[in-house]
Amino acid sequence: MPTLFISHGSPMLPLEPGTAGPMLQALGRALPRPEIILAFSPHWMAREPMVGTSARPETVHDFGGFDRALYALQYPAPGAPQWAPRVERLLQDAGWRVHEDPHRGLDHGVWSPLRLMYPEADVPVVPLAMPWPLDAAGAYRLGAALAPLTEQGALLLGTGSLTHNLHDFHPGARTDEAPAPYVQAFVDWVRGMIDRGDNEALLDYRRRAPHAARAHPTDEHLLPLFWALGAAGAGARPQHHAGGVHYGNLSMDAWVFF
Repeated sequence: MPTLFISHGSPMLPLEPGTAGPMLQALGRALPRPEIILAFSPHWMAREPMVGTSARPETVHDFGGFDRALYALQYPAPGAPQWAPRVERLLQDAGWRVHEDPHRGLDHGVWSPLRLMYPEADVPVVPLAMPWPLDAAGAYRLGAALAPLTEQGALLLGTGSLTHNLHDFHPGARTDEAPAPYVQAFVDWVRGMIDRGDNEALLDYRRRAPHAARAHPTDEHLLPLFWALGAAGAGARPQHHAGGVHYGNLSMDAWVFF
């Protein structure tokens, strides 16, 4: 199976999918069908890696102040607790201490794009907590430790945002607003480095990328990209899927790594 990075953008994605909606729908149809999805999102953090082992993970509405219709949405995908020992063994072999959470549900960074990709909610989903603190190199190592799961039919999904500065979000913004210049510059740089396979530059994005601090005042929403890169391994072939820029500042691009 390939590995995948998706920008999930705002919690409003299910109601305002913009150009990202058709892209995610097409991506779900094009990908080989996975046995499970192992989902790594910045909206679940813990001191050490944790694996969600619920057989029926609830749909977590982990946001406030949005349209009431969002809180009625459900994504009843089954869990796959039988996969937990595989995940834990690989992480333990790589030196991580791992824990289980039998009650953890699926946060909006996971279920909102999956509603578009797999609307039948018939692919089991296993959430993996982001250990915190974590940096780009650590996220890459964490993903690399899990790479063998792709040989067993697991789709490793890193879900974050290619740009994520909510201070620049303003009420009334449209999903089709023109991207801010700093957003476009940052996106172009990241895409160029991925196309070149320059993981060294990507992991050092804070120093090398244009407008890195503005595109990501904090790291957590970009770390799933490095996790997906680590799981894919050096020499993976990237396939870019353009999702546009929502509200002028949330780039919705996605990458599949074969």
